[in-house]
Amino acid sequence: MTISFDSLGLSEERVAQLESLGFETPTSIQAQAIPHILEGRDIVGQSQTGTGKTAAYSLPILEQIDIENRGVQALILTPTRELAQQVTPGRIIDLLDRGQLNLEQLRWAVLDEADEMLSMGFIDDVKTILSQTPSDRQTSCFSATMPWAIRELVDQFLSDPVTVTVAKQKAAPAKIDQHVYMVPRGWSKLKVLQPILEGENLESALIFVRTKQTAAELTSKLQEGGQSADEYHGNLSQIQRERLVHRFREGKIRLVVATDIAARGLDVQNLSHVINFDLPDNAETYIHRIGRTGRAGKTGKAISLIQPMDRRMLRQIERRVRQSLKVCKIPSRAEVEAKRLAKLQAQIQETLTGERMASFLPLVNKLGDEYDAHAIAAAALQMVYDQNCPSWMKTDWEVPGSTVPKPIKRKFNRSPGKPVVHQLR
Repeated sequence: MTISFDSLGLSEERVAQLESLGFETPTSIQAQAIPHILEGRDIVGQSQTGTGKTAAYSLPILEQIDIENRGVQALILTPTRELAQQVTPGRIIDLLDRGQLNLEQLRWAVLDEADEMLSMGFIDDVKTILSQTPSDRQTSCFSATMPWAIRELVDQFLSDPVTVTVAKQKAAPAKIDQHVYMVPRGWSKLKVLQPILEGENLESALIFVRTKQTAAELTSKLQEGGQSADEYHGNLSQIQRERLVHRFREGKIRLVVATDIAARGLDVQNLSHVINFDLPDNAETYIHRIGRTGRAGKTGKAISLIQPMDRRMLRQIERRVRQSLKVCKIPSRAEVEAKRLAKLQAQIQETLTGERMASFLPLVNKLGDEYDAHAIAAAALQMVYDQNCPSWMKTDWEVPGSTVPKPIKRKFNRSPGKPVVHQLR
């Protein structure tokens, strides 16, 4: 039996609004959590990233909030600025200390990504904030995992909570194609990445690295190679982050090189690719990273660059996603040039339909007195091609046969699942 939003207790107006946005079927965590929150119960929700936790608590709160009451009625605490931008503003403790935030009328408190707040050292701050809220508030705690410190917080601040759990995903989202490229011995990752970027049908991509220094260096190299790229990490101010994300969403930046600060909460629509320039330290972070693409029913692609030292982590990731990741061949010079020529042909065909072309015909006629028309066209194309050719392609390079063994193919027992076309996250 298919569960719909209207069967969960939401109003007809709310359901109609969701349907107008294309969301008809709730995720598992939404189906379990929404009725309990509407009933006024405290709740502990355990569910992995990308399963729709934000809507699981925000929809019932929106359903009940008193729009005539100008006081603060709902407080949602998140571990990162990126997540906070989706649900609530401000540095709560600072506002409380300065007397600029009054929580006397608070009705709902939500702890989102509680385990991440724990790992980032924010749990004491959370306790400080909750201790200054009304005791009769309704509290929800959502977390991917439940370490003892989170359980202790639940016991201290939640009243007889109901626990809802979504079974841990045994594989990465089905709508994300996962591929790896082996870095040949003697090659840098950058040398491998450059032809991959040329060969992919890439609209926009997040490129994940381990350190801020790598982010800055890689961004600089990509820009030198003619790529539209920028860096995103913890050294940027909040204003710089917001400006960058805005430009990325507007399509003014094609590539963002980021540390794992972007793995949770950075929500960019139509992100076609996630590239692991550096593999993360654990398989769960890999899932968080690639979950930035293939969202809301769309497909996505995840690419990882693998050096010999990464093979152990690659095996852990394959066990986590319960499949062997496809090993791809680095595009050759001929393949990259063919791709660029095809793109140039499409641009020429578009230009031939334009009005400005006529202004260049007198020049062609003049040159035609001395040269063949085909030679003129070929020379013009060569000039355009060379001017737009990235510097790395002007050097001698040849893709060697891979000196790195392919991952061992293993069989995984996978339960067939039905992909959800629309999931509200």
